[in-house]
Amino acid sequence: MTIRNSRRRLVLTGLSFVAVAALAGCSGGSSDPSGGADGSSDEPGSFTVLTANENQALEDQLTALAEGACSEENEAMPLEHQKTAQADTVQKVTQLASQGALPQHFIAGTDMVRPDGDLGSGGLVADYEEVLGDAFDNILPAAASTVENVYGGMVSLPYQYNLEGIWYNKQMFSEAGVDEPQTFQELLDASAALEEAGYQPLTTAGADGWPMTRLMGMYIFRNVGPDAMQKIADGEAKLTDPEYLAGAEALKQLADEGYFGDGFSTMDSGTSAAAFLTGKAAMKYDGSWLLSNINDPEQNEIGEENVGFMPFPAVEGGAGDINQWAANAGAAMSANAETMGPNTTAWFECIAENYGAQALNTAGIVSGFAINDEVTDVPAATAVVQEKVEGIDETVLWFEALFDAKSNSLASTNASLLVTDQMSAEDYMAELQASIEASL
Repeated sequence: MTIRNSRRRLVLTGLSFVAVAALAGCSGGSSDPSGGADGSSDEPGSFTVLTANENQALEDQLTALAEGACSEENEAMPLEHQKTAQADTVQKVTQLASQGALPQHFIAGTDMVRPDGDLGSGGLVADYEEVLGDAFDNILPAAASTVENVYGGMVSLPYQYNLEGIWYNKQMFSEAGVDEPQTFQELLDASAALEEAGYQPLTTAGADGWPMTRLMGMYIFRNVGPDAMQKIADGEAKLTDPEYLAGAEALKQLADEGYFGDGFSTMDSGTSAAAFLTGKAAMKYDGSWLLSNINDPEQNEIGEENVGFMPFPAVEGGAGDINQWAANAGAAMSANAETMGPNTTAWFECIAENYGAQALNTAGIVSGFAINDEVTDVPAATAVVQEKVEGIDETVLWFEALFDAKSNSLASTNASLLVTDQMSAEDYMAELQASIEASL
């Protein structure tokens, strides 16, 4: 399943680093992933991959493929690694593009590879659905949905795939006599039951802001539907509309009821994670990146057998669906449309067919690729996330995904004021809406 979305989206940073015409003019080939107009290709002799210094895992996994499942592809076109600092990505890729020297596979800034971005509009980024052909079936529907939502096209591979949901303590749920909440009202009821049983219902990193806006945003997605924030970006709706305002009121209700516990507004992510993993709180909204903490026995005192993972519940009468999980697929890893040829295509096909099992089996990495080989000794919580990823067809973005940088920051900083009664839900949404409109 591939979800196409051609509607206009907000530019996330609002910055342009190089003229599209200059980039397109410096490239020597065609945007056709099969090669130039005459069937030719500027395909080089090595499969060059540019990754961030901070992402050693991807380099290691691709090297392992070159030495194993993709050895034939590597013999025909040897793998070559290039590195850049994550913070220098845009500058580095812009420079390479202006010189006509983009690698076949490269990290890029989100704005660069979107259809209206410098590389995307210049025809320099390949569409993986076209590149992979039948092998595109190895991209899980959930991952394809997420990439399409973020980038406006299938211009990145999901090497690391993160779901967001509610982690919960199974033992506490059992002792309090509650099941996984299916609706927001059931979440409130479960929180009350947990509190009555002597447990703090929820923990959240209030000092970081975003964990609270995630809760608010998920309520909005469940209430308005999966296109809720796209409607804001397109000017078809306002955050001050009643169905959006209800999200801020829902977050405030959780805080006002005391379900986050004492001192949550100044709590950081590490402290909040520890509160869940040491049994001080029954639930925590977070991403599957928490697996590194959950799978560490020195941090996880409640035991991996007591860790559950569920989606944010539905809102009764809402247009959203409980199975529409929030997700992201990490930094963009794009393909150079100008140097696509048979050997490069073979490499991408081999990656799509083998990366999922390779990464999960050797490093416990949950990706957006199908698992085509047997994988053993996967931690229980990791296996749960992988199973859910494989069963999802549609995903949503996070609350601030389509905001400009200023509005993104404002959403987080004002969230603390909202949950501590220093700002009303109406004022919170009005100020944020005004910021969004000012950026247009």
